[in-house]
Amino acid sequence: MDGITIRDFEIPDFDGLADVWHLTNLGNPQRGDNLDIILQSVAMGGKMLVAVDGSGMVIGTSWMTFDGRRIHLHHFGVHPEYQRKGIGRLLLTESLHFVKQKGYQVKLEVHKTNVAAINLYTQFGFNFLGDYDVYIIRDLGAIHC
Repeated sequence: MDGITIRDFEIPDFDGLADVWHLTNLGNPQRGDNLDIILQSVAMGGKMLVAVDGSGMVIGTSWMTFDGRRIHLHHFGVHPEYQRKGIGRLLLTESLHFVKQKGYQVKLEVHKTNVAAINLYTQFGFNFLGDYDVYIIRDLGAIHC
């Protein structure tokens, strides 16, 4: 796509990245996703990619964290005004280049009603794991042990 670049995240990209997350419902304060966490996850072997338009505006994000066993692809989204223009395909291609280079399995979660994302992921070879529900504790104060 003309004028679109996929590149590694840089610190000045954070506000634009946060805007994309807000517009696509990928981010909220409960998740605790902030600049320090991004930098920490990259230092631990992960990667944050951004798609930027010709003016340098962040229009897409792909965050890959590494736990020593798998790469987890999340916060994958494209600014609503740029959706359905092939940017997700470009971003996913670059993300999978990183996965292949790293040499580990990749896993992602997607809401069952996000048909466009599911179609994109399956076109790239992702398979539905099936029969699993995902649970999380976000409030560490809720742990009573």
